[in-house]
Amino acid sequence: MNEDRREDGEGHRTATQRMRESRERQRNAQRRGRQLKVAGAVVALLVVGTGVGALVAQQAAENGRDDDAKPIAVGKPDAPAKLTVYEDFRCPACGQFEKQFRGTIRGLEKKGRLRTEYHLVTIIDDNLGGRGSRRAANAAACAEDQGRFRQFHDVLYRNQPPEQEDAFAGSKRLLALAGKVRGLDGPAFRACVDAGTHDKWVRKTAASFKKSGHQSTPTVLLDGESIYGGADALTPASLKEKVEAAG
Repeated sequence: MNEDRREDGEGHRTATQRMRESRERQRNAQRRGRQLKVAGAVVALLVVGTGVGALVAQQAAENGRDDDAKPIAVGKPDAPAKLTVYEDFRCPACGQFEKQFRGTIRGLEKKGRLRTEYHLVTIIDDNLGGRGSRRAANAAACAEDQGRFRQFHDVLYRNQPPEQEDAFAGSKRLLALAGKVRGLDGPAFRACVDAGTHDKWVRKTAASFKKSGHQSTPTVLLDGESIYGGADALTPASLKEKVEAAG
């Protein structure tokens, strides 16, 4: 009987061991499954990140902002009149110009009468220090990549900080304002803003402005002729009259 009890005990221990081994195998399989899922997620994130970066670079190249100081245009290419605006998102006078003339300019663009070309410069950064002019200009170019330049441009001016406050220097503020533009705040836009994708273009635009002979912002030209800040004060009505008379 002692032998029988020993045999039963050994059998019991063997069964217990088998259960433990089975449970250990299950735990190991679960750990491997979790590890594979984590690895797959990391690979997916890398692929998405690479894809976003490639998309941003492709969009920049397609818009001609890698190699020159090409302005950002709003309005039909065949519009009979062209408005050229040199502006700085930190510039109070630029903000006043936008507040006074935005409605008129947008209305003429929608009618197909006017095409506006924006040269985004950094005159305030250059004179007062800071990074807000450059960072805002880069973000606006990022918005152009997403087909939302006009909307974001107008939001920036509606929320322009005081000249001495370099509030546009940080991505957080720019991304918060992007949330006011439908369809803008996404992974590609955020990556573009954070990376300063268009900083090179902004520097070239600023350098081109310095070489142009113009001294201040905003500088506003209609078909190459300066129309703002001279002896004859420009008004929304007179701007509309000038544009309607063109072409």
